[in-house]
Amino acid sequence: MDKPSTPNLDKVGSPADLKALSRDELRLVADELRAEVIDAVSVTGGHLGAGLGVVELTVAIHATFDTPDDRLIWDVGHQAYPHKVLTGRRDRIRTLRQKDGLSGFTRRVESEYDPFGAGHSSTSISAGLGMAVASELKGERRNVITVIGDGAMSAGMAYEAMNNAGAMDARLVVILNDNDMSIAPPTGAMRSYLAKLVSGPFYRGMRDTAKSITERMPRLIHETARKTEEFARSFFTGGTLFEELGFFYVGPIDGHNLNDLLDVLSNVKHHDGGPVLVHVVTKKGKGYAPAEDSADKYHGVNKFNVITGAQAKPQSNAPSYTSVFGQALIAEAQADDRVVAITAAMPSGTGLDKFEDLFPNRIFDVGIAEQHAVTFAAGMATEGMKPFVAIYSTFLQRAYDQVIHDVAVQGLPVRFAIDRAGYVGADGPTHAGNYDNGYLGAIPGMVLMAAGDEAELKHMVATAAAYDDGPIAFRYPRGDGLGVEMPERGSVLPIGKGRVLREGKSVAILSFGTRLGEVIAAGEKLQAFGLNPTIADARFMKPLDEDLIARLAREHEVLITVEEGGIGGFGSHVATFLATHGLLDGKVKFRPLMMPDAFVEQAAVGDMYAAAGLDRAGIVATVLATMGIDDVRVAGTPR
Repeated sequence: MDKPSTPNLDKVGSPADLKALSRDELRLVADELRAEVIDAVSVTGGHLGAGLGVVELTVAIHATFDTPDDRLIWDVGHQAYPHKVLTGRRDRIRTLRQKDGLSGFTRRVESEYDPFGAGHSSTSISAGLGMAVASELKGERRNVITVIGDGAMSAGMAYEAMNNAGAMDARLVVILNDNDMSIAPPTGAMRSYLAKLVSGPFYRGMRDTAKSITERMPRLIHETARKTEEFARSFFTGGTLFEELGFFYVGPIDGHNLNDLLDVLSNVKHHDGGPVLVHVVTKKGKGYAPAEDSADKYHGVNKFNVITGAQAKPQSNAPSYTSVFGQALIAEAQADDRVVAITAAMPSGTGLDKFEDLFPNRIFDVGIAEQHAVTFAAGMATEGMKPFVAIYSTFLQRAYDQVIHDVAVQGLPVRFAIDRAGYVGADGPTHAGNYDNGYLGAIPGMVLMAAGDEAELKHMVATAAAYDDGPIAFRYPRGDGLGVEMPERGSVLPIGKGRVLREGKSVAILSFGTRLGEVIAAGEKLQAFGLNPTIADARFMKPLDEDLIARLAREHEVLITVEEGGIGGFGSHVATFLATHGLLDGKVKFRPLMMPDAFVEQAAVGDMYAAAGLDRAGIVATVLATMGIDDVRVAGTPR
């Protein structure tokens, strides 16, 4: 009886093991790798479609280049799950995005095969160029390979890096993973053939010989020859733009044809004529029918059934904050045709997909280009439009200069809808919305709001639509609301005014954002200690409701602020106001509760807030400690 064969993927403990395999065996490794990634993500959830699209490319890169000595950088990192399996992390792949597990992105501290951490897009070429130049300065010969998607290539930073790389004649291979088109079979075969031809030593030798000859000819003939060669190549390959930036362009080639990938990458590995761009066309979600058939190609998924593709559904019946924003903006757009929406490649993620269905001519997806999105909105605002720029907190960081100089300095009424405020759970520290309270709060003339619940979010959308005196922003978290009663349409709030939800004495808790639900729950727990806390919702960080804050400080022994942001945010603004007005000189004890000054690793959102002391138990403990009740267990706090 024949002994059962060992699965090919089991033979791969590191990329070096791929080099001992035949091409047929590498093809089987790719098939098994795809199945492994599908199964792992079905358990953990995460970014599936991008990884499935680069399985063959991942195998080909690691089989051809000498990683980790050759540096491999994945832009964003959504597509790096197959890379993690091949680089010694297969035994932990089912801990993806879990507490104490593998990151959903590349991380330097996780593996020597991750030379540069990722999370945000369009950074790979800049980082790769830095590595290539550093290696040259140290006298080390190595390849640096960066894999960047067509979406990430739309950001200006990618072109800045390519322009610099081309001028420096750096030893850099940029692989453009283009999953936004398909290759028809005849064209694909021809292009694959041409890609192998122009990347090979015969063509390069002919090209170099021709260059040496024409360089000795009169300038007119030399320029004519150069342009003729570029035109001939770009006629077949479309690489003129990259050639103008100083890159030797190869492609496009079929990114699922392993033989073609191996041939082309082997050729460019030995290329010494400056930076190379290899244009690879892939299919997002490749090899898994539910992903291929899905509109978003399973870009980001919950846990799912591998056989059916059905994803686990959230437990809550409350609407998500993102969907509430989308519906509220639709209501404002129906009432005012000057309302327009702008997104940076995230129409679905920001809840604007429904807006697009109703107002296709009033929504603008500018691609992964947050800087452009903000200044584009500023331009629209100068003409009397009412632009709403919907961007995640973590991505708005990339446009900070534009927020200040192009919007705030000019006092333009651009509306910023800031999604994913606070912790985001499995996406970890690169995507957490820790900082917008601080970085927007420092800008003169900025109005900054935070919704306490989903009904408040509707009111803030209406308030932003009505506000024409300058920039205004409102923030809200990922996830579901509290299930409160919802108005049909939001009402305009008085600027800079908070609300008191419950009058009490001795203790005042002032909330900014959706920790409000936990603040209310903490207030109920405090009653078990004979305390009757005042509960207030600040609504505004800029301008502060100074009258409310002053009253809370004068009438209570303890004042606690609670926010879903870091140091320099709401609590810091309240502290500055109290100090400058002498309100800390009296009887009140002021304690700000905020996210810690640290990059907090991935975990369940609830666990992250509990660890930060921003859940009901943490709030209760802070109040009791401030009042001198140190041992909560002795005091009998309800658990």
